[in-house]
Amino acid sequence: MSLLVVGTVAFDAIETPFGKTDKIVGGAASYISLAASYFYRNIHLVSVVGDDFPQTFLNTLTGVGVDLQGLQIKKGEKSFFWAGKYHNDLNSRDTLETQLNVLATFDPVVPDNCKAPDFLMLGNLTPEVQQKVIKQLTAKPKLIVLDTMNFWMDIAMDELKKTIAMIDVLTINDSEARQLSGEYSLVKAAQKILKMGPKTLVIKKGEHGALLFNKDEVFFAPALPLEDVYDPTGAGDSFAGGFIGYLAKTKDISFENMKRAIIFGSAMASFTVEKFGTERLIGLTQKDVDERVQEFIDLVQFDISLV
Repeated sequence: MSLLVVGTVAFDAIETPFGKTDKIVGGAASYISLAASYFYRNIHLVSVVGDDFPQTFLNTLTGVGVDLQGLQIKKGEKSFFWAGKYHNDLNSRDTLETQLNVLATFDPVVPDNCKAPDFLMLGNLTPEVQQKVIKQLTAKPKLIVLDTMNFWMDIAMDELKKTIAMIDVLTINDSEARQLSGEYSLVKAAQKILKMGPKTLVIKKGEHGALLFNKDEVFFAPALPLEDVYDPTGAGDSFAGGFIGYLAKTKDISFENMKRAIIFGSAMASFTVEKFGTERLIGLTQKDVDERVQEFIDLVQFDISLV
């Protein structure tokens, strides 16, 4: 069994109402891999960085079971960089700067030993790159999960729809679901999106939880009310990592088990927002994770009688 993760490994500079950072480690694949590693250790990463990227973080990834054979390190080039500023509600943000650098010419190469993964997690990247990865595989994974964003809906909708038709689970936020479907009602939006190809849809609603849809069923999971929220940048990616990591661990892709996977994904996202960047995801214990998941269970567990 193996999990292949594709996405950015990058630098971010973040400003929120609660603080500001200089350049720190970020990127979708960084968050996904770290979050997934708490449930599953046979992870292979496909991404690209420049030679300015810190070896210490790469060592952290290998230390939690992430194979970096598929990570391209471009000599004499710079890693992808994004700078953003969050508004007071932490749900909206402004992009201050984007430097594609090595990402501008990224051509993914899946190593031979990773070409038949059981699970594939496609983090936020161009739809063309995501398609290239799928086409390099020698066997269809048990499950392909795709995360994307409104930027690709704005500039590459046709290519994005081609990618969506190739996957099993799509994870997007509520505004992206509305943009992709043209429907305001999330139920109607889900029905339209599921007709595009995926069997399952996850709609992330940030501090308001997450919705899970297939063609017949709907499940809602709340978000955990947190006292301190410093940086929501990697929350969605950490959610995706916890989600796919739990499914890989349990080897069960039923809708019932995906309900549980959403809770584990939400738990990992709740850790991420408590500090800037990837810091909070590094060095958690199993006890930390178990206690956080129990908080989610306690949040929704109740007895009720209709007689």
